[in-house]
Amino acid sequence: MKDSINILNIIRGTTVDGPGFRTSIYFAGCRHKCKGCHNPESWAFSAGTPYTIEELMQVIEEEDFDVTLSGGDPLYHPDVVKTLIAEINSLNHNVWIYTGYRWEEIILNPTLIDAVREADVIVDSPFIMNLRDTDLLFRGSSNQRIIDVRKTLALGEIVLWERS
Repeated sequence: MKDSINILNIIRGTTVDGPGFRTSIYFAGCRHKCKGCHNPESWAFSAGTPYTIEELMQVIEEEDFDVTLSGGDPLYHPDVVKTLIAEINSLNHNVWIYTGYRWEEIILNPTLIDAVREADVIVDSPFIMNLRDTDLLFRGSSNQRIIDVRKTLALGEIVLWERS
């Protein structure tokens, strides 16, 4: 399929990958390979089903929920992520991204920061099994941060997302 990306799964109406009902899109491909990962089948870049951005947008438009990009790690596909976020933003949905990259790595990489600058929230950092905490909101281990992307970029320092 031309200009497609492998997607492991699309979950419609989930409430665990961010606030409210969401469409969660799980990208195939991850090199972080965190011990204890809840989705190790997503590590293979060849896993899943090919989707074009247009096909993903059809699902997002049908469901009309906010969107979470997860995986695998969506940031192994920065060009697709950037384009997809722009399309999602045109529908006035918010976008969360789960990534094993730390924010400090993202801002040093022009391709990654360009891909995420229009996202609303990033849940950053690899999952660390010995820091696992099932009581945490929207994350698996205590090293992971829920970062308000736009406020962080505007202030030049990490601003954590707060539930309103």
